[in-house]
Amino acid sequence: MNSRRKFIGTVASGLASTLLGANERIRVGLIGAGARGTELARQALAFPDVQIVAVADVYTRRLEESRPFSPEALHLDYRALLDDKTIDAVMIATPQHLHCEPLIDALSAGKHVYVEKTMAFTVEQAKRMVAAQKAARRVVQVGHQSCSSGHVLDARRFLENGQAGRITAIHMHNFRNTPHGRPQWARPVYPDMGLDTIAWEHFDGRREFDANRYTNWRYFWDYSGGGVHENLSQQLAFWYKTLNLQIPKSVTMTGGIYLWRDGREVPDTMHVSLEQPEDLLLSWDSGFGNNQLGVTEEVLGTDGTLVRGQHIRYLPQRVNRPEASELLGRTATSPNAHMQNFLECLRSGAQPSCPIELGYRVSIACRMAVESYLQKRTVRWDIHTEEIV
Repeated sequence: MNSRRKFIGTVASGLASTLLGANERIRVGLIGAGARGTELARQALAFPDVQIVAVADVYTRRLEESRPFSPEALHLDYRALLDDKTIDAVMIATPQHLHCEPLIDALSAGKHVYVEKTMAFTVEQAKRMVAAQKAARRVVQVGHQSCSSGHVLDARRFLENGQAGRITAIHMHNFRNTPHGRPQWARPVYPDMGLDTIAWEHFDGRREFDANRYTNWRYFWDYSGGGVHENLSQQLAFWYKTLNLQIPKSVTMTGGIYLWRDGREVPDTMHVSLEQPEDLLLSWDSGFGNNQLGVTEEVLGTDGTLVRGQHIRYLPQRVNRPEASELLGRTATSPNAHMQNFLECLRSGAQPSCPIELGYRVSIACRMAVESYLQKRTVRWDIHTEEIV
């Protein structure tokens, strides 16, 4: 296991020269081999002519657990993985604060990239990631899976010919619950977690080693955007894609730690209000103490409502469309559709279902929510400086 080889990037050439043949094996490297990373590996391996050839993770236990994927190489430092010129693409499933550098380095090394949500942790990172993709001209798929679902086609069909009328509001919910004594996101601190098994400098180069901060990274602002980055981003991505919504004009987030007082910094109960430049108000309510409302969205138009949960449907507003019928979405979503879309784009050069530009807009909206909460005020997006003010 080589964990310290120095990475020397190469400037990528045009996209067309990197596309793979129809039957050419796709060699993939995995960066971040936790629960989500191993799930992505399984999804990729479900398709023919895909091979996981290298895995990088800062924790030796995760590297050992990745052996069933038959990687040819295991690394504590992801940059060693990128030295392999035979790797076509990488999948990045690290904690959120570690998405940026691997993506930029991977693009510089000529790799295509699948990066988990939320794409970017800060505005500065988001800008750098977009610039790197433009320079490298490689395929980047952001891991908002609903963007590859059949719901997208159904929603667009429902919106055809103005069936929803003038949309002025979207209401979204994301509520969960867990048994008493089992906090949302809680993970155990294993006895083997120490400086001899975790390359802490690659995870957090500023603080002294803390196994709890490593394993429960979702609790802490240094590494996580909390429910905003975990859950709001997914719901935003679907409607930002379907309605082509832009970065909000202003965002206000309120809430707090009302339930799980276990050392976490991110709130467990929250409300986010996003004022869109399209003259549309988008609201999101979320909590970890009751799942009655579940994960749902309602798009409210003068002529109809789109309701999305496990299914998606259209309900006409009788006051303006008295003769219209209710419509139920029926477009199927194939298993692992988002991964399939990414792999197909490596061969065709087509734009993926969730391209980096969409990931950018969602990332900025989410960062605005986090900044509003931390600063205890409404924040705004300056379209001229492209900064949060």
